[in-house]
Amino acid sequence: MNISQIHNVYFIGIGGIGMSALARYFLTIGKNVSGYDKTPTRLTDELIASGMDIHFTDEIQKIPANFYTENTLVVVTPAVPVSHSEWNYFVERNYNIKKRAEVLGLITKDTFCFAVAGTHGKTTTSSILGHILFQSGLDVTAFLGGIVENYNSNLIGTGKSITVVEADEFDRSFLHLHPNIACVTSMDADHLDIYGDANAIEDSFREFANKVTDKSMLFVPKGLPLEGIQIAINEEASFSVQNIKIVDSAYLFDIKTPSQLVEKVTFALPGHHNLTNALMAFAMAYTYGVDVDLIKNALASFKGVQRRFSYQIKSDKLVYIDDYAHHPTEINAVNQAVRELYPNKKILAIFQPHLFSRTQDFADDFAISLAQFDELILLDIYPARELPIAGVTSEWLLSKINKEHKKIVSKSALINEIIKSDAHVIVTIGAGDIGEMVPSIKIALS
Repeated sequence: MNISQIHNVYFIGIGGIGMSALARYFLTIGKNVSGYDKTPTRLTDELIASGMDIHFTDEIQKIPANFYTENTLVVVTPAVPVSHSEWNYFVERNYNIKKRAEVLGLITKDTFCFAVAGTHGKTTTSSILGHILFQSGLDVTAFLGGIVENYNSNLIGTGKSITVVEADEFDRSFLHLHPNIACVTSMDADHLDIYGDANAIEDSFREFANKVTDKSMLFVPKGLPLEGIQIAINEEASFSVQNIKIVDSAYLFDIKTPSQLVEKVTFALPGHHNLTNALMAFAMAYTYGVDVDLIKNALASFKGVQRRFSYQIKSDKLVYIDDYAHHPTEINAVNQAVRELYPNKKILAIFQPHLFSRTQDFADDFAISLAQFDELILLDIYPARELPIAGVTSEWLLSKINKEHKKIVSKSALINEIIKSDAHVIVTIGAGDIGEMVPSIKIALS
């Protein structure tokens, strides 16, 4: 497929965070962009405001008339059911239909591609990396899985020679990519509804890692069972963070590289997991040849990613943080960061489980990670693409959590429950539609 010959791009599932980055890219390079999504959100509002025609009911008649041509590319998200009438309309007429990952592979194939893989940390690491390369003046486009605060977008730049992409392990999407330089941030078990077991997902990451034949261009945390350049926090490795201090709520540290010590690096995102993400981005940019001072300046100016330890309220009396964490390892990372910044403060966590299958697979681990907070509110499980699983409910998960101050609350009653709490720190956590409630919670708390 020659993208230059495509005039129209139609997205089924345009409101997804990865799909919307592609939609923004195609609009920027002059294509007509339209699409369908199930639910209007702040993100789809932004896409419509930029000039895209988007509708929210599955009706063939709502596809714009000028898209009924052979010059139309149809991009489909895996979350769309096979019964979707618009999708079937395009299939029956032999339109050029691609998954998001396939389109990313086509776009990045003829570029120098930085690919960021891992069960956790993909979005933050790729966002930091994209920011470094863009701020350093490189000809880069970064396709991201989150809205970067510096740009209020999940697309950075419109360069033609360098790309930064999240290498998504879901349904083995990352195997469509052609990375020149890559990292694997983690290989924890996840998406077991797709893979079956932890061994299968590890094998898939190994297959991705083997796409980078020059192992000096593959970066991994120390201890991960992959051949590559190792990074670490406070340990010996090819790239390591040392001498960590907290100054004005930001980290100040040194980075040891294979050839020099880079002193007084500043980075404002809290948590050792974010230090690891920053180090990974530093190592990739440094190895590519970006000037050290330019990397340091970019790290210091990086404002973060929406829904990744995103401060909503930050005062002496109350702190409200929102985070996308939806796996026990990620919840542990949120807890570590909060405890480091706010020792001895009462913390209320509101968690919306994401997917019945993930809740079932990691119920015991969720119970341990959620029990670390002082008070806990659970919302009902957000189903996303799934049908319910018998017996897998928030009530069942709550019963496993060894904690006195815990309850299940409906979304309609949530704000009243939050206001009742005397916690100094409030954290909303989850990958479902809890993110859509954040502005209302913020207003109520303010």
